[in-house]
Amino acid sequence: MDRYHVTLSIGARTVMRGWWSDEAAAERKYTRWIGERGGVDGARITLTDEAGAC
Repeated sequence: MDRYHVTLSIGARTVMRGWWSDEAAAERKYTRWIGERGGVDGARITLTDEAGAC
C-alpha cells in the first residue's frame, strides 16, 4: 500500500493528487508542486503520512 499522499487543491477543488510508498519520492513531488504551483492564489499543497490511518 502507498503510504504518502500529496494533494494540490486550489480553493475547494482538488486539482492533483498522488500516492507513493517511498517517502523521499513523495517529498520530491511535494517540493516540485510547491515550485510549480505554490504561487497560484488559493493553492494548498499537502504531504500526508497515512501510516496507521486505517
